Amino acid sequence: MVVADTTAFLVGLGVGKLVDSVVRMRIRVTATALTTSLFWAAAVQRKSPFQRKDAAALLNEGLPISIAIPRVKSSKALAALAAVSSDQYDSDALPNPEVITRLNAMFALPLERLQVIVKQIISDMKTGLERDGGAIKMLPSFVTKRPSGREHGSYLAIDFGGTNLRVCELVLNGHSSEPQLLQSKFQISDNVKTGSGAALFDFIAECVRSFFQTHHALDAHDWNSKRWQLGFTFSFPVDQISIKAGTLITWTKGFTATNVIDRDSVRLLEDAFERMNLNIEVTALVNDTTGTLISHAFQNPDTYAGVILGTGSNCAYVEKFANITKFRGPPPPPGTTEMLINMEWGGFDDAQVVIPRTKYDLLLDRNTPTPGCYTFEQLISGMYIGEIVRLVILDLARTGDVFAKATIVARSPLHKQYGFETSYMSRIERDHSFDLADVKALLEDDEFEIVGATLADRKIIKAVCEMVGLRSARLAAAGVCAVVTKMNKLNGCTVGIDGSLFEKYPHYPNRMRDAMREILGISSENISLEQAKDGSGQGAGLIAALAAEAAAAAV
Repeated sequence: MVVADTTAFLVGLGVGKLVDSVVRMRIRVTATALTTSLFWAAAVQRKSPFQRKDAAALLNEGLPISIAIPRVKSSKALAALAAVSSDQYDSDALPNPEVITRLNAMFALPLERLQVIVKQIISDMKTGLERDGGAIKMLPSFVTKRPSGREHGSYLAIDFGGTNLRVCELVLNGHSSEPQLLQSKFQISDNVKTGSGAALFDFIAECVRSFFQTHHALDAHDWNSKRWQLGFTFSFPVDQISIKAGTLITWTKGFTATNVIDRDSVRLLEDAFERMNLNIEVTALVNDTTGTLISHAFQNPDTYAGVILGTGSNCAYVEKFANITKFRGPPPPPGTTEMLINMEWGGFDDAQVVIPRTKYDLLLDRNTPTPGCYTFEQLISGMYIGEIVRLVILDLARTGDVFAKATIVARSPLHKQYGFETSYMSRIERDHSFDLADVKALLEDDEFEIVGATLADRKIIKAVCEMVGLRSARLAAAGVCAVVTKMNKLNGCTVGIDGSLFEKYPHYPNRMRDAMREILGISSENISLEQAKDGSGQGAGLIAALAAEAAAAAV
């Protein structure tokens, strides 16, 4: 039977405390035990009895070790897992352990590296608050308070910036009842993303008209006779000069529409409304992270940060106004003590000094519309991590480490840029069967048509998905730890998180919490990560309401 010394593997994972016991016990574990779950090694540091019979029962259930074993002792766990895996796996199905070790060395982020990343993020945050041009832009949002719960009225919201566009109507009734939210969703085509700016904003305006026709068909005259106030979630880097004005700094996430950069996004949208004869005023320009924070704070007043972990990745948080020394623009209301900051953390470490990059990361970046821009986001977000996995698989196929006995047809998504979607990673990671039957079904379906992939191939592909997915979660956790530390909220706060990675990707929240526990220790227990589903749409409506309140108070 093929075996692999676990020492190098554990070092690669950053589980240094286990190495001595592994060497002392001279334990050798099958490669399959390693690839069944790349994350059980972190779990074995926990302390409670764990027996061989427990390992057998868990493996028989097909559960990944990181999920199935909440607490184990390192020595007994290693011995039990080694013995059981030797009993239950056929050597013909084992992947090459050198491939696993090599890839893990590329993608692993041990604690020491995470600590360096957190320290640098905090340093860049401080720099970004002092002056423009930093790696993390730290853009003032002009939102100076969170909702009180007393807000009233009907407000429109547009959530634009990823795969889909949402148009919402938010009806607020103060404390008397829960907010009501009507919404319609529209897919953003590649033609819209890459065409002219005028066509893009006309598309947005047409979506708003379609929303009214769907939800207000019986009062077509009334809905256009009133002046609607709208919050515009525009999820791209914007140099904001007031609550309702800001210019696009750069496109991200595959958008390249012309004649938009360096122009006021609000003016472009209102011009489109005028062309469509829509009686709408944009009263708030919002980033999706800011909207997520405000929306979740409406439900949980202890919310001090909002994070997006979906197609893109970013964070907004509450900063003391006195610390924003670079602030320019209209003076905030008297008595202002805080302002929400849109970090644009996707640009962190674009110089590639702190975070180790693999050759696959570099290749992905070179093939983006804006190479060298927002590379931190590329390592985290759902738009990119599937592409990283695709590049790894193609490289392994080229070297014969996977699919040596199989053929990848020319029309396979593996041959198309961004053809291996992050949803495939989720599906693969959810397969806990011994023979990875669902991974086999995915590879052999009408889309991929990869027939002849061995069990060893499937295990390597799952391992790659786990490595890339784990790195994403650990980097996101490092960002959250930096923000919470910068706010001096280690004694307790809530972080609202929106996006498909946090909501749908297997084990993602737990992987984040595990990394936060490593970085912050016991203080991590004071930080609550909560799902803020669809927060950016409701948040834009709430910020429009807050802007209306502020404008009324200033009169």
